[in-house]
Amino acid sequence: MNSESKKGIRKLDIVMLQFSVMVYSLSTVAGNMASKHEFLSPGYILFFGLDFCILGVYAILWQQIIKRFQLSVAYANKAMTLLWSMVWNFLIFSQGITVKKVIGVLVVMAGVIVMNMGEGKDA
Repeated sequence: MNSESKKGIRKLDIVMLQFSVMVYSLSTVAGNMASKHEFLSPGYILFFGLDFCILGVYAILWQQIIKRFQLSVAYANKAMTLLWSMVWNFLIFSQGITVKKVIGVLVVMAGVIVMNMGEGKDA
């Protein structure tokens, strides 16, 4: 894909990239839910199966992402999983959000932004 067509759909690509990272982060939620059930119980199998399905959807999304971004940029954006995990922990598991967690996520987000700003420029 040439740089002109990348610029035309760049915002949509970034949304797709962040959506795929959000989907990936749901895998940790399903894994956490599975761990709350006895091994091979119906609840465990349900959440383990859900985890497997989430990872399958993510794998398909990831294949589309790496067609549109340099691998280093796409992979750096996976760090945004930390943000989504913090959101899911707060919403689903009622775990608190601390100042240290927010600072850590902001540092990661700054790194992701720097990586995205460099995308499309020749090294």
